[in-house]
Amino acid sequence: MSVKTGLIADIGATNARFALCGADGVYRDEKVYKCTAYPGLAAAAQAYLAERGNPAVHAGAIAVAGPVIGDIVAMTNHPWTFSVEETRLALGLSYLQVMNDFEAVALGVPHLAPDMVRPVGPATAPVPNGQIGIIGPGTGLGVASLIWTGDHYMPVPGEGGHVTAAARTQREFDVLVTLKSKYRHVSAERVCSGKGLVNIYDALRILDSRGDLPDRSAEEISKAALDESDALCIESLDIMLDFMGNVARNIALTLGTFGGIYIAGGICLQLGEAFFTSGFRENFEGDGRYVDYLKKIPTFLILHPFIALVGLSNTLSRNLR
Repeated sequence: MSVKTGLIADIGATNARFALCGADGVYRDEKVYKCTAYPGLAAAAQAYLAERGNPAVHAGAIAVAGPVIGDIVAMTNHPWTFSVEETRLALGLSYLQVMNDFEAVALGVPHLAPDMVRPVGPATAPVPNGQIGIIGPGTGLGVASLIWTGDHYMPVPGEGGHVTAAARTQREFDVLVTLKSKYRHVSAERVCSGKGLVNIYDALRILDSRGDLPDRSAEEISKAALDESDALCIESLDIMLDFMGNVARNIALTLGTFGGIYIAGGICLQLGEAFFTSGFRENFEGDGRYVDYLKKIPTFLILHPFIALVGLSNTLSRNLR
């Protein structure tokens, strides 16, 4: 009997990550491309397959940073728009599943090995089969959850990154008011992502009358914060991670995530120890009536660099058996 091969891909606003997988759910030959190097998803996938020697690929599962409703998919922070059916035909697949990128991340969480997560704050044990929340700041902000059905976890995708941003301090409130002049709606993503870090820095420059400071990218702000070379960059990163704690707390309270909150996305991994000493956990627990409730909910940083590919490969493997 011939061995079937599947194509999986995690498409973000900046990077497109491709890999192959088999019926065993194990992925291989992962490769990362810049999205801007290709006119569309099909072209990027074809380039990846050509580099692999154009293997016979039976089925595909692709995660994209944006809502997936119907055949036409438009990414939120990147100009790629594509038809699922046309992409399936262009790649010669008998089956193609497209899902939100954080649905794929959620699908990967139950398959994480213990050494692929690290507690943030107290190492509280998660409640077995408890609800799980997933949040991840990257170019944008991804949010999803996992609900126990009785014999397995079911992912619940959504667009929680676009809920209204909430402030806990006067400084955070002033940042949101300043950003309101730029955006009709200041969502969580506007202050809790790579773009959000730039927004906060720009807002603080206005609030503090620091027009002398240069424009900076998210990478430049993070670097200056981590090497402690610029006080406004340090504050910008601190505020972003405080906002992230606010968002994670709202998810935990809404869903009762005693199975834990899992943090994905490249930003927190790249911060290293600075993330673990940040105000994220303190803001997550807050100072209201539900502090004791929130103290019982563990938070974890996902260390796996390709967690969405883990979810996609395990999902697609069923179609390859």
